[in-house]
Amino acid sequence: MYTDIDYCEVVSQSLTGQRPTDEQTFNSINLLADRLQSVRKAYPRLAGVEFSPQVQALIEQESLLAIS
Repeated sequence: MYTDIDYCEVVSQSLTGQRPTDEQTFNSINLLADRLQSVRKAYPRLAGVEFSPQVQALIEQESLLAIS
């Protein structure tokens, strides 16, 4: 099992081309998205915190892959 840092590292390495963008990348993003949602609920002042545009692009890529 990965720690929080490992999930972030997987996404970071995928964004920089150090590792492939694969199922592990998307699983990491989904887990981090769930945790971000929990933080937003617990701390309403952080409601505007979002992923970077690069991570948003990966999320869109995952959606496109799921459709095809």
